[in-house]
Amino acid sequence: MARDFFIYNTLTRKKEEFVPINPGMVGIYVCGPTVYGDPHLGHARPGVTYDVLVRYLRYLGYKVRYVRNITDVGHLEHDADEGEDKIEKKARLESLEPMEIAQAYTVAYHEAMRKLNVLPPSIEPRATGHIIEQIELIKRIIASGLAYESNGSVYFDVPAYSAKYRYGILSGRNIEDMLSNTRSLDGTGDKRSPYDFALWKKASASHIMKWPSPWGEGFPGWHLECSAMSEKYLGREFDIHGGGLDLQFPHHECEIAQNVASRGCQGVRYWMHNNLITINASKMSKSANNFITLDELFTGRHVSLDQAYSPMTVRFFMLQAHYRSTVDFSNDALKAAEKGLKKVLQVAKDYRSLQFSDNGAPSGELQAVADGIHEALCDDLNTPVALAHIFESVRIVNIAKDSRQRLTAGDREILDLVYGKIVPDVLGIVDESMSSSDEKMVDGLMDMILQARSDAKQRKDYAASDAIRDRLNALGITIKDTKDGTEWSL
Repeated sequence: MARDFFIYNTLTRKKEEFVPINPGMVGIYVCGPTVYGDPHLGHARPGVTYDVLVRYLRYLGYKVRYVRNITDVGHLEHDADEGEDKIEKKARLESLEPMEIAQAYTVAYHEAMRKLNVLPPSIEPRATGHIIEQIELIKRIIASGLAYESNGSVYFDVPAYSAKYRYGILSGRNIEDMLSNTRSLDGTGDKRSPYDFALWKKASASHIMKWPSPWGEGFPGWHLECSAMSEKYLGREFDIHGGGLDLQFPHHECEIAQNVASRGCQGVRYWMHNNLITINASKMSKSANNFITLDELFTGRHVSLDQAYSPMTVRFFMLQAHYRSTVDFSNDALKAAEKGLKKVLQVAKDYRSLQFSDNGAPSGELQAVADGIHEALCDDLNTPVALAHIFESVRIVNIAKDSRQRLTAGDREILDLVYGKIVPDVLGIVDESMSSSDEKMVDGLMDMILQARSDAKQRKDYAASDAIRDRLNALGITIKDTKDGTEWSL
């Protein structure tokens, strides 16, 4: 079991060695989507980030329980406590039931994650499936003296909490400064303080998604579901809580307050936050006409795109930036990622045809590649540095191929590790043009075709040889004659 894995903990603002609460086991909770619209680039970033985290922890030998929720009620407009429920509003606009909207966009989200090769979580709870747990959680917070009922709604008392604990510990915000710089509500709402947040909202007569409670018919607040579901499936304390940087405040800050009030502890050992996405250096937004859904990206059907980009190109591009840094999407950057991806996938195929000695230790260069990849991933999932080492192995393989240099058996073991485990199983980079069984079949057919072309050349039947080459080119298959034989690529 590796003990040198480090995570940047947003709570402490420093890298810390990862030590799980239960040896050999890891509990992870990640905030999933609010399912009221098509999955977009903002969904892809955390999807890929925490997928690599889970994959690498499993590679290191940990047993991982990965919980990622679906928000299908309670998330109001502008992430506030007022306004319409986002899903109900979408349902009203499309004349559908709210659960039809939630189901349709949940299916779309799952399909987008599948294309990006994001593994499904161990458990995917929905907010609507855990109303009872959320009501019980509210009762515990009220019993602690840190929540109050007001006109059928229940609010968390932030000033009362701050008198005993520290609201703002995750985001670094100071509640006294926040209150002094905020105008009074002037009696326009049911809250005692503008920074109190809803645990339970009273439903209007026209509100569709509502449930009975001790405080009347209503629905849970947005922040509550994650506290309730993380505790149910991961326990009073668990290892890692992840999500986008935009959730740090208020969502995750409110989670901590709820956890402390109901459990007596903040509940999470390591907080991780992936940074946001910009498009051509501008914040992604519908009003700026640079809001791109994943389907538009995969099909190229968007005014700002020059072409379609495959899901693997998008995944590869995201991994070229550290998860805590901003990633800027542009056509030029995506095209560069597309070229880099092709080089890696080509070498993943080419190295198998190299000549290797029957024994011998790995070369210093390839050993450094293996060590460098491991060190980079153990250093807070530094995927861009890991990819830099992988590109070094691309260079080494291409030199060996061009110079007919014989590599050692130890070199072969490292290349098998890099291209048979790290690239596909940890980074999740695969050749999406075919399945593994299809690949074996195509490899066999191509061997037969290239052997027929080689036989034609030996008979000096160059017309037949050229005809085979031209037919392959017409099918999108390029062949290249080298000293070691003929190579092909799609």
